[in-house]
Amino acid sequence: MMTGMPLFPVTVVGSWPRPSWLLEAVKRKRPDLQALQSEATLLAIKYQEDAGVDIVSDGEQRRDNFYSFICERLGGIKLMTLAELLDYVDDKAAFENLLQALDVPAFAIKNPTVIGKLLPNGPLVLEDFKFLRRHTRKPVKVTLPGPYLLSRSTWVKGLSDGAYPTRESLAEDIVQILRHELLALAGAGAEVVQFDEPVLTELVFAGKSTTRTFMCAALAASASPESMLEFAVDLITRVVEEIDGSITALHVCRRNWSQKEDVLLAGSYDSLVPYFARMNLRQFVLEYATPRAGSVEALKGLSGNVLIGLGAVNPRTAEVESPQQIVQRVEELVNVVGANRVYLNPDCGFGTFADRPVATAKVAFEKLCALSQAATILRRRHE
Repeated sequence: MMTGMPLFPVTVVGSWPRPSWLLEAVKRKRPDLQALQSEATLLAIKYQEDAGVDIVSDGEQRRDNFYSFICERLGGIKLMTLAELLDYVDDKAAFENLLQALDVPAFAIKNPTVIGKLLPNGPLVLEDFKFLRRHTRKPVKVTLPGPYLLSRSTWVKGLSDGAYPTRESLAEDIVQILRHELLALAGAGAEVVQFDEPVLTELVFAGKSTTRTFMCAALAASASPESMLEFAVDLITRVVEEIDGSITALHVCRRNWSQKEDVLLAGSYDSLVPYFARMNLRQFVLEYATPRAGSVEALKGLSGNVLIGLGAVNPRTAEVESPQQIVQRVEELVNVVGANRVYLNPDCGFGTFADRPVATAKVAFEKLCALSQAATILRRRHE
């Protein structure tokens, strides 16, 4: 548990719904956009603090989505729509049908695509962290796309192979960029640095025929899930090795772009836990608010020192869970790992994609309030 934290700290996964005026400013490319992003960030912080959140994020208000924002902060990478990327898919009709079935509009979703050597033109999120640090007295969480996600999603055959012949060669540069950023964040005092790796569930739950979704944007055939998971273990381990001062966390969910539960992945974490156990991370932030996630018994395979961020509310529903419902979910995990290792959070972000949020700010706030109320009940029971 982080020093000074109460039992059952309440936190977020990262993103917050962007205000309509911010989305309009982005669309119109207003010259005062940076100031408006700062204003939206202050609003996201206030929502979290008012809800009783113990560890806050900046709501990712300066991002188009949880990983495409890197196009603004790295040279050699370009934001492309899936409609543009269709030219590089072997079976265009099948891919379009898949996107339709998954409730993903090809014209609206954009993917960062490597078109040259990656060249940092400044920090990725360090300045965002500094702004957040200046405007809250709470501990903070900073989110970054994970190395496997980036190496898989940004490499497209026919576009990227001029600079990087393989995904593996691209991954070498990505590891160095992320590690440099992590060292800077830890040195600046970021309490939690979370890497987002939603693609890992694609590997084990989606099956070979459906792995070519926008979430991983792997438009060329991939290797076996087992070899890819080994690759993911190696990458994240190299990024976080010998990092002191920050809790290094990994967030793994099962898709978060649609409110239609039947298009989202289902499956227990059982098959992923052996890989998690070898990643040398301090915390895993996992979704457990729906039956799709399976049993918390799967987490017995993690080390007794590992913290669990329990997804205890569903960010994609308008219905707000009661504190009692949340307490019941948390107690199931407490019975498995004990009270000292459990953090409370939503399953995923509330606004993963800027112009396609899965919740309103009102609903997101009410869900965070419910988490805080549940934490109060749990602390009385277990302190």
